[in-house]
Amino acid sequence: MLLEFWHDNKIAVVAAAALTLLLLSSVVEVPETEQAVVMNLGAPVRVINRFQPHTDFGDTGAGLSLRLPFIETVVRIDRRVLTVEMDRSQVTSLDQQRLEVDAFARFRIIDPVRMVRTAGTTQQVENQLQPILNSVMRQELGTHTFQALLTPERSAMMAQARLMLDKESRQYGAQIIDVRIKAADLPDGAPLDSAFDSMRAARDQAATTIRAQGLKDAQVIIGQAQARAAKISADAFGKDPQFYDFYRAMKSYEATFNPANHTGTTIVLSPDNDYLRQFRGGKPK
Repeated sequence: MLLEFWHDNKIAVVAAAALTLLLLSSVVEVPETEQAVVMNLGAPVRVINRFQPHTDFGDTGAGLSLRLPFIETVVRIDRRVLTVEMDRSQVTSLDQQRLEVDAFARFRIIDPVRMVRTAGTTQQVENQLQPILNSVMRQELGTHTFQALLTPERSAMMAQARLMLDKESRQYGAQIIDVRIKAADLPDGAPLDSAFDSMRAARDQAATTIRAQGLKDAQVIIGQAQARAAKISADAFGKDPQFYDFYRAMKSYEATFNPANHTGTTIVLSPDNDYLRQFRGGKPK
């Protein structure tokens, strides 16, 4: 029965199969993670699921699309954020320190047509961006000292490096999102020891300056307190000379007759000694 059907309808079966194959080859499925450039005889004619900033998933144009079979081809491009690694290499800082720098940049393809025309694939874009990243990092770090890498100034350096790299990457249809340093170390040996000694000397100098300023401030505060105490004492003496004389005598007695201040010392005074006048009601002999 099947053979009879085939003999009677083989032209229709072949036509149906060819039509099915034609329809399948006309349908292109593009997921959310990709954007596709449709090429007509080698020339880009349109983009499916082109990257658009601030566009939610489901509204990007991903899904099924149609193309002319055998005439139009599709170049698929990653729509996600990609990474290009810098070759670990030596960079000379502004203070002539040789640094072992390891960095990376994150980018995405925002102009897929230009990317296809200039690079062809995202791998080729990475290959083109890598030496540019190396050059940018050498140029940027060469204008700053090694210690600047240890301060908040490092963020400004990376922002400037991102701008420089982004300017170069646009010719490949790429946008640089971020540039980061994974490691910036001094080579082992004399340069590293010298840097540590320099940093230690700088910290010691800063500590000495802080201590000197603290001592100066303390002397000023003590001088002001002594002046205020002298003024208070003078004002008290002017208001009640007898009380002030009594108070000074009591302080003197406390210092003189306290055993803790004169261990093993004997003081001999006659009862009518003028020093003891406060014991006689403050009346001199």
